Amino acid sequence: MTTSDYTKLFKQLKAKPVKLAKYKKHNSPKKRKTGKNTKHCERCGRTGAHIDKYGLNLCRQCFRETATELGFKKYR
Repeated sequence: MTTSDYTKLFKQLKAKPVKLAKYKKHNSPKKRKTGKNTKHCERCGRTGAHIDKYGLNLCRQCFRETATELGFKKYR
């Protein structure tokens, strides 16, 4: 079950608040303290290929798109 799927059953469980609370407790995604999924791209939300240097917090794809606007130059 992905993180977006666990909220789909809320409509069915609204009439049963005890079961809804139990469902949320066991099926909601954990808050991560370490690892790859703690850092997200501020622009698109990707977790892979994250550039944290200089406080950019962008993935490499978004960095390539916005590098000239940020003041970086491409060297050969």
